[in-house]
Amino acid sequence: MKHFDCVIIGTGPAGQKAAIQAAKLGKSVAIIEKNNVLGGAQINTGTIPSKALREAALHLTGASKRGLFGESYRVKKNITIADLISVSQRVIRHEWEVIRDQFERNRVELIWGEGHFEGPNLVQISRADETEMITGDKFLLGVGTRPATPSHVPFNDYNILSSDSLLNLESLPRTMIVVGGGVIGVEYACIMATLGVRVTLVEGRQQVLGFLDQEIAEAFQYFMRQSGITLRLGEKVDKISEVEDHNGTVHKLVQAQLESGKTLKAETLLYCVGRQGVCGQLGLDNVGIEYDDRERLHVNENYQTNVGHIYAAGDVIGFPALASTSMEQGRRAICHAFGLETSKFNNVFPFGIYAVPEISMVGQTEEQLTEEGVPYEAGVASYKEIARGQILGDELGMLKLLIHQDNKKLLGVHAIGTGATELIHIGQAVMALGGTAEFFVDNVFNFPTLAECYKVAAYNGLNKLAHV
Repeated sequence: MKHFDCVIIGTGPAGQKAAIQAAKLGKSVAIIEKNNVLGGAQINTGTIPSKALREAALHLTGASKRGLFGESYRVKKNITIADLISVSQRVIRHEWEVIRDQFERNRVELIWGEGHFEGPNLVQISRADETEMITGDKFLLGVGTRPATPSHVPFNDYNILSSDSLLNLESLPRTMIVVGGGVIGVEYACIMATLGVRVTLVEGRQQVLGFLDQEIAEAFQYFMRQSGITLRLGEKVDKISEVEDHNGTVHKLVQAQLESGKTLKAETLLYCVGRQGVCGQLGLDNVGIEYDDRERLHVNENYQTNVGHIYAAGDVIGFPALASTSMEQGRRAICHAFGLETSKFNNVFPFGIYAVPEISMVGQTEEQLTEEGVPYEAGVASYKEIARGQILGDELGMLKLLIHQDNKKLLGVHAIGTGATELIHIGQAVMALGGTAEFFVDNVFNFPTLAECYKVAAYNGLNKLAHV
């Protein structure tokens, strides 16, 4: 029976970085993966394929360049699913190779199979035709989550879909209902609308992406409607079923009955309401670790479960459930496990939504600051004011800075438009270092760049505060 200093379950972003960190500390490391591919949802069904799909859609439809070349601009007339998936698969294969190479170079032992605790330091690994046992001193659970698939939704993987099975579509539908206005729902709704699919999005709240700054959310909803997406806000789906369409030819449609009495029909339906953990498969009862009704784990500030030598990181521990934060959580958990001190985890981390257009934010929203009684002023820059925005053909984007009225410190940054998820890191760095809006006024930015938005927005906010 093999023994390891560190055993990790799951090769997603938390598990990957945890394994590499443990190896860098000179520890013997095993990482267990139950699927037949590396990388978890990040590489195979979530972050990477959806973003690759987005880039392929924007390029092939010409949507990202119509501001320059006109509304009729298009790279390819008849776009197929094969065109889109081929881009995703190429990126995914490259990521598999990168992960495997990192494991090999750092002497991390990759073990295929499903891990299951038999005791506090004993894990059984099951494969189709055999099992094996390994022991370890420290453990990290980075098993992630899966799309929630409630029993009342008749998923069938061809026209009633989860975000995982969407990638298996054989052809582009003409119409689609998206249930859920969270990150996954709006990203796929925008991608499909860009491809010419007629999309209706149903969201139980009065706003999509409820955590966003309201001004940004309102602007985004305007863009969604402009792209042809019908928003059914404040609506909940009561029942989903297949029905026959007799309009010319007999074929199956999906029908969504809303609680308000409305009936929606489309060729396909994408259900994106929540995600579910997978802790029930890990044998955690055998070591005394409890999980909640969504199979998520509770951890302390060091990512320890209630059993001190077993850590958890990534989506399985809940908010913020981002690939970027999962990586850092995994690394920090291992550092603590083996006595390596780290700096305090700075909670100034960015959110990125890869919709059309991109949205990104860091820090607080106007609504949060108002609720907390923090005096602030907002400084805004529009891409249409910026030469780079004109060159890119994006005149609708904007950047907003939230500035403390007294000390001029940066409290929040919110961006929507081309490159928003890249642009946000400038504001993140200034905030993390306790900087003020005056930093942007006093420093030089490359010209022409979107980064100039920071200078324009800072002037706008500071001029308001100075009443000039």
